[in-house]
Amino acid sequence: MLTVSELTRTVRDVLEGHIGDVWVEGEISNYRKQSSGHHYFTLKDDRSQLACVMFARSYGAQARVPLSDGMQIQAYGRVTVYEARGQYQLIVQLIQSKGQGLLQAKFEALKRKLLAEGLFEQDRKKTLPKFPRRVALVTSPTGAALQDMLNILRRRNPWLSVLICPVRVQGEGASAEISEMIRRVSLRAREWKIDVMIVARGGGSFEDLWEFNEESVARAIFSSRIPVISAVGHEIDFTIADFVADVRAPTPSAAAEILAPDILKLQGELAARRVALDRLARQALEIRRVDLTRLAGANCLREPAGLLVERQQRLDQSELRLLQVGSNAFARRHSQIAKLLAFLSAFRPDHLLEAKRREVALGEVRLKQIVFARIGSQRDSLRRVANSIRLLGPQQTLERGYSITLDANRNVVRSAGRLKVGDTLCNRFADGEAYSVAVRLAGPKQSLKSS
Repeated sequence: MLTVSELTRTVRDVLEGHIGDVWVEGEISNYRKQSSGHHYFTLKDDRSQLACVMFARSYGAQARVPLSDGMQIQAYGRVTVYEARGQYQLIVQLIQSKGQGLLQAKFEALKRKLLAEGLFEQDRKKTLPKFPRRVALVTSPTGAALQDMLNILRRRNPWLSVLICPVRVQGEGASAEISEMIRRVSLRAREWKIDVMIVARGGGSFEDLWEFNEESVARAIFSSRIPVISAVGHEIDFTIADFVADVRAPTPSAAAEILAPDILKLQGELAARRVALDRLARQALEIRRVDLTRLAGANCLREPAGLLVERQQRLDQSELRLLQVGSNAFARRHSQIAKLLAFLSAFRPDHLLEAKRREVALGEVRLKQIVFARIGSQRDSLRRVANSIRLLGPQQTLERGYSITLDANRNVVRSAGRLKVGDTLCNRFADGEAYSVAVRLAGPKQSLKSS
């Protein structure tokens, strides 16, 4: 014979051993929350009911679902017996809204499917424009998300044009409306001059956000011709649209901040770049000034005749080296010929001797050609240099219409300040000379007038 306690304990062992952890679906009734944080309620359907308890540590360890009478839920826990009352009950470990389990399964299945098709690949995602001119907001026209985005865009980037594309973001048919609006904006983006699109809605439950987990919305975002920012729910919420979009923003407000550069920050960057450009310009001018000073002091410009003399000396040295090379080459060839003649005199191969003679003659001709060609090239170079010196010389300057003024001692007059009234001057032109007398000095720098 068993006592009540023994029988109750036996029943508990049987329940825990044969049933254990299960998912149970039903409606909450008789809900109460103790001051200890534990939750007690009855889970029922149209035929039966089940006593349930969810301890505070289990409730606090999950995303908290607010419980109330009449709420349809799915509870996961362990079936046991409360021995003090002899009542079997479910110790709940997890709770989710009724239907959430099915939706979660659909979510995971669609996620795996689109991932396998490559819709989440990073290398196909489009880059956001750094300075967009116009943005399309695909969202509810009456939601707080729209006002939050508009406030941020106007504050951070007042010149940005905004096109509001109103859609329903919740309820039957909303997903079709959202996907159709995305496709329409994408197709007419060039016509409407839209650079980027934000698909957004405020926070809500898993069911409230479900429209953005529909396959039609995901494929519309993937096919968009312009970059798409997904900003659905709060930071902890993730939807299929987030994975497909080019950029995922944790909230609609964050999407506006990502898209619109801060005008104050831009002004600071522009000021810094202007300073850098000024510095680089000054450095470039200083480098050019140094180069100009160096060129102005170059000997070739100040004394072209000296450059001609130097080039003539180089030409003479080159000619001397070429003659030495030719003489040495001739000497080597004669030495080789002497050796060959000695060899031939010993063995008398007439046909080989004739071939070698022809080879030597040909080599001599080629060598002379090379030497004379090199001398001719140097002479041509010298002529070109002489022509350049002649073009830069004073006679060429006179032929272009300029003249040289000489004083009575045939010295070049370089300044009017060195003259006085009555001085005799000689003006040398390209084709002759003309004489004049300084009659007066005029102007702040005492410019000379002669007759």
